[in-house]
Amino acid sequence: MSGQTPVFVMNSAPGRQSGRKAQISNITAAKTVADVIRTCLGPKAMLKMILDPMGGILLTNDGNAILREIDVAHPAAKNMIELSRTQDEECGDGTTSVIILAGEILAQSLEQLERDIHPVVIISAYNKALQEALAIIQRISIPIDTSSDEEMLKLIKTSIGTKFVVRWSDLMCSLALQAVRIVAQDPDVVTGAGIKSVDIKRYARVEKVPGGEIEQSRVLDGIMLNKDITHPNMRRRIKNPRIVLLDCPLEYKKGESQTNMEFSKEGDWGRAQDIEEEQVKAMVMKILEFKPDLVITEKGVSDLAQHVFVKHNVSAIRRVRKSDNNRIALAVGATIVNRIEDLRESDVGTMCGLFNIEKIGDEYFTFLTECETPKACTILLRGPSKDILNEIDRNLADAMNVARNVVFNPYLCPGGGATEMAVSVGLQQASKSLSGGVEAWPFRAVADAVEVIPRTLVQNSGGNAIRVLTELRAKHALGEHSWGVDGNTGKIADMKTYGLYESASVKIQTFKTAIEAARMLLRVDDVVQAVRKERDDNTTSSAPPPEME
Repeated sequence: MSGQTPVFVMNSAPGRQSGRKAQISNITAAKTVADVIRTCLGPKAMLKMILDPMGGILLTNDGNAILREIDVAHPAAKNMIELSRTQDEECGDGTTSVIILAGEILAQSLEQLERDIHPVVIISAYNKALQEALAIIQRISIPIDTSSDEEMLKLIKTSIGTKFVVRWSDLMCSLALQAVRIVAQDPDVVTGAGIKSVDIKRYARVEKVPGGEIEQSRVLDGIMLNKDITHPNMRRRIKNPRIVLLDCPLEYKKGESQTNMEFSKEGDWGRAQDIEEEQVKAMVMKILEFKPDLVITEKGVSDLAQHVFVKHNVSAIRRVRKSDNNRIALAVGATIVNRIEDLRESDVGTMCGLFNIEKIGDEYFTFLTECETPKACTILLRGPSKDILNEIDRNLADAMNVARNVVFNPYLCPGGGATEMAVSVGLQQASKSLSGGVEAWPFRAVADAVEVIPRTLVQNSGGNAIRVLTELRAKHALGEHSWGVDGNTGKIADMKTYGLYESASVKIQTFKTAIEAARMLLRVDDVVQAVRKERDDNTTSSAPPPEME
């Protein structure tokens, strides 16, 4: 990457590339992308500093965050970057692994193409290799008890162990587990065969407040908003408040843009204003019938409404985001009301233990905490600077996704490259049954390519790759599938005793995405540049061409 910009450009020659030339170009581009983030794998991963065009910086070793920022021109490289995004949306973890694996599989494909094996044969062999790999992962997976804190924290630690926040891993793991447990909906809420719904993006919001220490970060048993009360005389602290949530304005109804009012008598103007005030008063009095302590609306609250609320000792918060209002409704047991006439006693939220407003730094924050059974929560992150908070946020999102994946698929497989080495050894043995066929070559190529994960872990920790991989291969040949690489020392270790396990669903998705991407890029045998033809207005006339006249 050049001195000033985060641009990482791989320009292919304009025009057309076909046949072998196009395939080699695609493979080279994919391999270059993989090489960029190869050093970001494992606990000894290096950081990348990316400069954005606006002059800001991004410091991270999260594969997806890096690839999202860099600019590539080659179509195959763009395709590789999409893989990381897909993996992040599907699993939230394994974004670096999937790129490294896809790049290595494509690099191995180059040898197969040089042997004059047809791409269709290579693709067919890759498909068989994928089925075999998935079967091996299922064989070596072990079930996990999702209700056990110890087992879950051990698992979440694997996703954080390679990240910037590893120093506070115990705190971050417990934050992620707490948040996922709060947000997990009961099976009967969701249609389907008792599947839990765990919508982290919508119901577990992260609020980043610069200042303080990282150790002060916590999961609130309720909601936090960057809002203050509308009137200084309203109460800022209420125990067990009755909360009304609205999606309508507490203001007089304004006319449409072309409204005209004509008054024949001087007193009519005053009467019109009185009617507006009466209208607002009537709305507020209707709400006050339900004896609320706090009224929260997504729209505005007029000065008159605030005045009436203050007289009746009711606090009001206005212009709350819809997403925040939805989370408040889940946390305090209230129902959002669209019309004040429809308000019922059952719509009032009473499950909140404490409403209070605190000043953190220069801003006021509303806290609705001590909720009985909240189904939504806020994670409050504190830290020294915005850059560090953004990185912690990214790492915490990965940790929450790992916890969420295990809720859906409660199986674990050994980490530290142990699963990849087990797949590699298993594929090597399975390739012997294909002997005699041309497919055996590409099948073995996948087995060799999968070794890239343990090899990279050893290289990133400064170990001797050849010696360690030979030892590891020997262990797996004897059927000891739980042996992998200790990413801190670069030596082999038994993952059972080392305690490093990963979610099986992340591994399955990584293999599927990487092999599918390799198959797709191998199918490309032509890269043609489309040119937009600029047509002037004067050429669009219906006059015939000169030679036809």
